[in-house]
Amino acid sequence: MLKQFKMGTKIITGANALSTIQSLSLKRVLIICDPFMVKNGTARQVEQLVHDSDSCCSIFSEIIPDPTIDVVTNGLLAAIDFTPDGIIALGGGSAMDAAKVIRHMYTTAEKNRSIQLICIPTTSGTGSEVTSFAVISDPKNESKYALVDEQMVPDLAILDPVLTVSVPKNVTADTGFDVFTHCMEALASTNATDFTDALSEKAMKIIWKDLVSVVHDGENITLREEVHNASCLAGMAFSEASLGICHSLAHALGGKFHIPHGRANALLLPHVIRYNAGLELEKEIPSLATYQSIATSLGFQSGTPKATVHAMINGVNRQLKQLEISPLITDHGIKEEAFLVAIPEMAAKAMEDKCTVTNPRKPSLEELEQLYKRLLRGGF
Repeated sequence: MLKQFKMGTKIITGANALSTIQSLSLKRVLIICDPFMVKNGTARQVEQLVHDSDSCCSIFSEIIPDPTIDVVTNGLLAAIDFTPDGIIALGGGSAMDAAKVIRHMYTTAEKNRSIQLICIPTTSGTGSEVTSFAVISDPKNESKYALVDEQMVPDLAILDPVLTVSVPKNVTADTGFDVFTHCMEALASTNATDFTDALSEKAMKIIWKDLVSVVHDGENITLREEVHNASCLAGMAFSEASLGICHSLAHALGGKFHIPHGRANALLLPHVIRYNAGLELEKEIPSLATYQSIATSLGFQSGTPKATVHAMINGVNRQLKQLEISPLITDHGIKEEAFLVAIPEMAAKAMEDKCTVTNPRKPSLEELEQLYKRLLRGGF
């Protein structure tokens, strides 16, 4: 079977990488961000750098967590009104995902316009600055939609670790574990290649080694830079390899209960590993060897393949404890009764999620429901 790997985004990394904005050859720049980026002065800092390059600038700061269809619509109207030749997405995955969809819709409508998209992540988690993926929410249907289109790949990613220093501990933990899940799922994906494996494994080892330390020492710029780069590496990997049911389940869970995406992945990942590796089955399945290889690369080794994967799951649970992420859904503001009622609907949405297509084990609806139930005390 023929496979391919492509990388359409130019990446600039390192402390003070933000100054690259002054060298952009743009005339009219629309900055897309959330209100906090304006409040803390980061958006104004970027705006000043744009002005220093003799460009006009406008700020659209209506981005919210899990950006909705309405938010994207308002951003599109702002772009139509301002007619930019460049869009800067500043913030976490929400700002970048919204900007990618806004740019794509605008250039589709205005076919003669070419708009450069520059992504400046301020958290180390989504990898959205280099991917063709975007997730948009529909509150009316309590759903999240994973969109995939090559036209959404950003042109430039600016990775300045200084922007991540002020990120709170809990957000650093949630977004960092999202990176770890990206790596794990890209490695196990049915679309994985030697190229995506290399990116995933490098990023995974960085997160495994540094995430707990950077959560507890957020001002360590060296660790911040490593984790920030790992997030981007993981994004490059899963943009090509895609993901699996951990993300499918997390998308549906987040759409229903608005739990942070990285935390949803953290809760689900140990159970998804156990399922995908077939640890509950009598016979070994092909994907067990994949997870054994992943476990070995993280330093786990036991007498049998299943024992090795079990050891890795125990290690993941220990790290989650160090990150102060409880494994029980009821410890995250969700009542057991409401969660149980929502499981059939969430499982159905997860089954239809695009990430399910490349999962290494093909799940039934009942199996997805059972994975959700594992998040409750007793794991029934």
